[in-house]
Amino acid sequence: MGALRQTQGVETKHKLSNTLRNWLPILHSSLSDLGEAMTPFVEANPVIEVKSGYEEDFEKRIPKKIISRGVSNSRTEQIEALTIQHKSLYDVLDEQIGAPLFPTPISQEIASFVIANLDEQGYYDGDTEVFCQEHDINIQNFEKIRLRFLHVDPVGIGAKDLAESFLFQLDNANISDKAYSLAVEIINDIQNIHAYSKEESFSEVMHVIATFKNPPNIEYQEDSAQIVPDLMIYFNDEQQIEVKLNDAYYPIINIDTSYGVEHEFVTQKIKEAKSLVDALDMRKATLYKVGLMIVEYQYEFFTGGQIMPLTLKTLADEFGHNPSTISRAIANKYIACDRGVLAMKEFFTTAIDEDVSNAAIKEYLIGLVKQESRAKPLSDMKLLDLIQEKFKVKMVRRTIAKYRKQLNIAGSSERKKLYQLGL
Repeated sequence: MGALRQTQGVETKHKLSNTLRNWLPILHSSLSDLGEAMTPFVEANPVIEVKSGYEEDFEKRIPKKIISRGVSNSRTEQIEALTIQHKSLYDVLDEQIGAPLFPTPISQEIASFVIANLDEQGYYDGDTEVFCQEHDINIQNFEKIRLRFLHVDPVGIGAKDLAESFLFQLDNANISDKAYSLAVEIINDIQNIHAYSKEESFSEVMHVIATFKNPPNIEYQEDSAQIVPDLMIYFNDEQQIEVKLNDAYYPIINIDTSYGVEHEFVTQKIKEAKSLVDALDMRKATLYKVGLMIVEYQYEFFTGGQIMPLTLKTLADEFGHNPSTISRAIANKYIACDRGVLAMKEFFTTAIDEDVSNAAIKEYLIGLVKQESRAKPLSDMKLLDLIQEKFKVKMVRRTIAKYRKQLNIAGSSERKKLYQLGL
């Protein structure tokens, strides 16, 4: 009897370890990368058939309450944008490599080189000299062809810097001849923009420049990575908050049992397939529980308040895991709610003190910048004073500078220039 108990214990432990071994990479991957995380298990198992969760429209799976309950247009557009498969910037550009802009093989090769050497903002950052030496052409001819990106959509792509990007866009703008000449001067001397403020066409130039895209690839920056939320949190018709798992987006695993189960190999593969199914179920259960905990601790946020201090240790204690495991588990996971699509990690903040989270500080900082004087933007020291006064905490200027950079907010002098451009 003792031997039997021991055998059963070993079998149970073996099954659990198999599931956990599958579970960790599946839990740590984002929902959009889940299929890729499963690939090693699927390719090694002939009894597994997988149907992609991407075959249905994600839009149908978003509860209407997320979109309808007091959401601003910009937030709604962000959520709806997740439901549409857009072409990437490189797909759009590749389609334009050909006649009439690039009719010859060398012009197409140069265009391809420019596209391949765009930086993260859409500016050309390639080594022109090396390319010209390898292809035995001079730099002037290279530049003539690169400048044809003036006619490529999105306009401004392929320029070397902000000024050239604005000049590209200026040539495609609806502007009077007189204002056009002044605009060229201003763009080439952007640092001294004040010197042109008394010019007759200055207001027209500023109006036109304010419509320019900066950076030139701004329309495609959010498309660089497909964001698929694991959870939807919303208020139902009874105004009760609900947590809905985005389980319809999961790959569907079918186990083919038509093979002869008398074969040991097939039996083992069926066990491994069931272990993979168990791993997916564990992922769903884990993230659903995370969602419930987020609602419990951050209820005020979902009703319009601020994110409260919540450490990963609190969550880890609930699950009986190490905080580092939980940190990896919530990485690249997102929640869709009526305040937008947010990364899970944003709900787990470091507390500045017992009652104030750094998320609350950042939210207040954003509000200060939105309301600041455009003629005299707030310096980091002034922001520091206002934040310390508001939250009754002690901080240092470099922390404000760090938060500002994390929020993609320019320094006060740079913001002043952008305000003068109407951006």
